[in-house]
Amino acid sequence: MILTVTLNPAVDISYPLQTLVIDDVNRVSDVSKTAGGKGLNVSRVLHLMQQPLLATGIVGGHIGNFIKQKLDDDQIQHEFFEIQQESRNAIAILHDDGCQTEILEAGPTISADDAQAFMQFYGQLLTKVSTVTLSGSLPKGLGADYYAKMVEMAGNAGVKAILDTSGASLLASLKATVKPTLIKPNETEIAQLLDQPIDVTDIDGLKTALQAPIFAGVEWIVVSMGAAGAFAKHNDHFYRVSIPKIHVENPVGSGDSTLAGLAMAIDANESDEVILKTGMTTGMLNTMEKQTGFVNPELFEPYFAKVTFKEV
Repeated sequence: MILTVTLNPAVDISYPLQTLVIDDVNRVSDVSKTAGGKGLNVSRVLHLMQQPLLATGIVGGHIGNFIKQKLDDDQIQHEFFEIQQESRNAIAILHDDGCQTEILEAGPTISADDAQAFMQFYGQLLTKVSTVTLSGSLPKGLGADYYAKMVEMAGNAGVKAILDTSGASLLASLKATVKPTLIKPNETEIAQLLDQPIDVTDIDGLKTALQAPIFAGVEWIVVSMGAAGAFAKHNDHFYRVSIPKIHVENPVGSGDSTLAGLAMAIDANESDEVILKTGMTTGMLNTMEKQTGFVNPELFEPYFAKVTFKEV
């Protein structure tokens, strides 16, 4: 079973408008409200792909109850740690032919007592699973090393830890004694970690970059190249994965969907080829749908067959 962690979930609210009028009333008739957050996108894709999972994280208040109800509606199993504070909303205003204006609440500040209590709660959940995904930014109140501690707990429990974060929390995890099983940095994040410019189209340069000491001990590094696919390092092996041209409906959430595919294949102890092709396929399928964190499982096999894989 896969445990998906979302430490700062939100209710994603979408307001589609023909035109956004500033300093006036804007009336919306078609409102969408879903349980949001990178880890919950991962959860939905795993569920659609009929993978056993348990979603967890930190929620509170009426908004937290709404998040849990939405997961119940989707029949996604969950066990959240509850706090007294209110969870957050994330509002996206879709307007004026393709423009998107976002209003993102910061969410709760996690107290030291709640931070410690969640770790104990998380430790109990680790006894039920074989792989954990840790996705997104940390809420206020949690130190930059919080994910690193969660990765260490997973490692000590014999659970594979797949980490999708950035900035100080990613750096802290890479500097820790126990490393994540997989990280998924993009071009900008690699450049920040190495303090040098990176060109992901320069395969030789990318191979050299991923062998930098900062990445030592990380089993899998998967670098997205957008429509060009991905480049990956697994221990001492390097791979180039390419995807076919597709019609992109909505690219939002494709990274989370890719992570879901990688997690399900890693959890099943598949080959390197199947792991990477699965991740690329679920990421592709998400871009073909209007809904974020959504895939059509009936399309998985035909598009999986179109993904090419080679060692470089």
